[in-house]
Amino acid sequence: MSNFTTQNPGTSVEALRHHYCNVGNEFYRLWLDPTLTYSCALWEENEGHNNLQAAQLRKIDFHIAQARVKGAKRVLDVGCGWGSVLRRLLDVHSVEHAIGITMSEIHYEWISALNNSKLEVHLESWMDHFPKEPYDGIISLEAFEHFTKLDLSQQERMRVYREFFSRCHKWLKPGGWMSLQVNAHGNSRREDSSKFIFTEIFPESDFPTLAEIAQASEHLFEIVMLRNDRQDYEVTCKAWLSRLKANRAAAVELVGEQIVSNYEKYLSFSLICFHQRISNLLRFTLRRIDNPCKQRVTPSGQ
Repeated sequence: MSNFTTQNPGTSVEALRHHYCNVGNEFYRLWLDPTLTYSCALWEENEGHNNLQAAQLRKIDFHIAQARVKGAKRVLDVGCGWGSVLRRLLDVHSVEHAIGITMSEIHYEWISALNNSKLEVHLESWMDHFPKEPYDGIISLEAFEHFTKLDLSQQERMRVYREFFSRCHKWLKPGGWMSLQVNAHGNSRREDSSKFIFTEIFPESDFPTLAEIAQASEHLFEIVMLRNDRQDYEVTCKAWLSRLKANRAAAVELVGEQIVSNYEKYLSFSLICFHQRISNLLRFTLRRIDNPCKQRVTPSGQ
């Protein structure tokens, strides 16, 4: 498909096992909402943090609407988690076939166990995904952060980001749309990133910047809409932390005191970062440019 040759530029299978398999489904079920959606929710003004499931479903419906895929034939979810978007596409939005890709074995097994003929899940990286047919739309919620890691150079990082958008462009039908949700560096420098977050919680990961996403997608996708909903992630972290503390004894019994303490620290720290604008939560609506100009962006980081 391309001359892209970077090997394992982002989160490895082993790092994903650290975050998911080593703690297991039951731990996450204690503090995520019943849909098992592990990404920032979409909150109404003054809603508070006790209405988590409704806020998560609202977020999923938002992205489905932005991708223009209601009633579509084929829709891809890049980094599909436990499959909440895939199920919503089929159950509520009349999509004929929902396809997810994940590198997490625990997610792959969970979705496969649903045994739904309209739902297809692949245990693979986006770099290894070669669809048989084009997609009507693409949705990706907080997978982008796993495409690179802190020790990559700016040039290497931009090559990976550009390659992702290039492949999405090839996967989509002409006129197709993509809805993307990404944690991003805000009023902070990459070199000041928390080593705790990117070693103990999300090893081999990194946040992009808004400028990097804009440059990497240029001449491939038109950015139709951009929202910075960092305050929504502040509320989401409050909800998760509250639920984890309410179920702390059960969590400790499942995974031990140290892991629970690490997750409490991670959620508390993340909450502060979004509140203080250190981190942003970006939501993009992207429309495929069907006839890109010949001038190409050189992802040099300069």
